[in-house]
Amino acid sequence: MTAIFDAGRPAPCPAPFNLAHHVLTAGDPDPDRIALAVLAPTGAERWSYARLTAAVRGTATGLRAAGLAPGDRVLMRLGNNVDFPLAYLGAIAAGLVPVPTSAQLTAPEVARVIAHLAPAAILRAPDIACPDTSRPVFGTDAMRGWRDLPPAEWDMGDPERLGYIVMTSGTSGRPRAVGHAHRAIWARRMMIDGWYGLGPADRLLHAGAFNWTFTLGTGLLDPWSVGATALVPASGVSPAQLPLLLRRHEATLFAAAPGLYRQVLRAAPFTVPKLRHGLSAGEKMPAPLRHAWEETTGTQIFEAYGMSECSTFISAAPGAPAPPGTLGRPQPGRRVAILGPDGPVALGVAGDIAVDRSDPGLMLGYVDDPEATAEKMRGDWFVTGDRGSMDADGHVTFLGRSDDLMNAGGLRVAPHEVEDALLAHPGIAEIGVTEVEVKADTRVIAAFWTGPDDIPASELDAFAAERLARYKCPRLWLRAEALPRSANGKLLRRQLPALLARH
Repeated sequence: MTAIFDAGRPAPCPAPFNLAHHVLTAGDPDPDRIALAVLAPTGAERWSYARLTAAVRGTATGLRAAGLAPGDRVLMRLGNNVDFPLAYLGAIAAGLVPVPTSAQLTAPEVARVIAHLAPAAILRAPDIACPDTSRPVFGTDAMRGWRDLPPAEWDMGDPERLGYIVMTSGTSGRPRAVGHAHRAIWARRMMIDGWYGLGPADRLLHAGAFNWTFTLGTGLLDPWSVGATALVPASGVSPAQLPLLLRRHEATLFAAAPGLYRQVLRAAPFTVPKLRHGLSAGEKMPAPLRHAWEETTGTQIFEAYGMSECSTFISAAPGAPAPPGTLGRPQPGRRVAILGPDGPVALGVAGDIAVDRSDPGLMLGYVDDPEATAEKMRGDWFVTGDRGSMDADGHVTFLGRSDDLMNAGGLRVAPHEVEDALLAHPGIAEIGVTEVEVKADTRVIAAFWTGPDDIPASELDAFAAERLARYKCPRLWLRAEALPRSANGKLLRRQLPALLARH
């Protein structure tokens, strides 16, 4: 038998359709219910469904009054607060195409995004890096004033039209712009039972930043799509404070990347009496970390696998736990295969993890880059770049990357991008960047470089911080006599960790 698992087809997305309208109308039957609470140890900022919807539609009115038209791209340079989801959904409600970006990006990184996507406007908080630009820039004072404007009509239309763009790292060495249709939110319904076990009575606390697609989808949009309550820590909340917030605000579900679970467990022992289970994505959950969480809280963690191009599509769930060592199996409505050079391989054989190219959650493509889009397609399949195998019941075992992309706390980073930025240092002749394991279940980005003289790590840290978002910066520097290369001069990144072992 071949490694294909077909879990059926979901109901087609209705038309006309608007992503923001779909997300928020689930709260119509109970408009006073709390949709969002931004949590701090001293209190919480609460938004009812009625208030949230009014602010989103008011924001849409403000954006239209500013001269923006359906289809215009809007770059978001906002912090980890309620401004972010209001601007995101307000833009979509108006038919605009928001481009959420990490607040950690430096001005040079943002300049490259602007040059690539040519946004019609920028929504910016004053403390978030952004280069000087001739494009219209709207600050948070203006955006907060839009919330009280009369509600705009929803921009309803073809669910296949471009709805939003997210940035992701690609093996080319520069970020790629992933274009998603409005119907991507409809496809996320397959996660409700296939991963979350989420219902209207739930209170889901997500510990990630608003701009991360994992937080934006799992932490906000999906709970709102079923009328549940989203709980998000305020800026400055430490991982050690999360057990208190989980307990005080009676969270029933907790979502985070594995690295955050590890940090929270440092506050053990603690109790979370209302918590049913945890959710994890972004990178593989180490078994010891999973066991430590289960022993501390008495709850399970259900893991999911996905990416910016297709969100999650393989997962474990409360009603379908994953066998040890596996990710779980394709969610209901998904079709997944393990591919070799000639198509699907046999069960139990390693290959490339792929999802059906007709999956309603799959991207429209890389924006303005049809060649890069075509490179990811193989016949009927979108190839993820990850390796895996499948058993007879459809359970998928993750076997690592098939390219050089690194994973920084769940965010994928292209080594070429980091290397290109650091080669600008006058004391670095050659550089190679990769992930290394510094202790059990802990991996960091390391830079191996050559040059005529030693350079203090503090100087290299400062140089990197001026040019790269913090999560892209190396945590370890090692000067080498030479870097490993093939006979034709190609850098062999997978041999770099051996330099550390010999150091």
